[in-house]
Amino acid sequence: MKNIIDDKVKDVIEVIKNMDLKNRLRLGVCISSSAYTNLKYNKAHIHSIFDKRLKEIDNEYLISYINMRKYPTIIFVMAKIMEMNNAEQNHVALYLFNCIN
Repeated sequence: MKNIIDDKVKDVIEVIKNMDLKNRLRLGVCISSSAYTNLKYNKAHIHSIFDKRLKEIDNEYLISYINMRKYPTIIFVMAKIMEMNNAEQNHVALYLFNCIN
């Protein structure tokens, strides 16, 4: 059972590794603003960091609401994260936060 859990997290992290910075930031905004993630970190603080950084590099995000349907990879990763337990979600969120900072 432990290997299945580890594989789930590793698979999601592999997808995140292949994302560009803008998509990682968009994913961070989604994770930190979702009611379906149970992070033990301060979601509002994490959201503000991702939001501020994304506004600095993405004009589309700065001036309008982003339609996440344009980003199927982010939707896929969010679906996988929502299937995870709290510990797995926190592991992925911590990886994402560390790879952006």
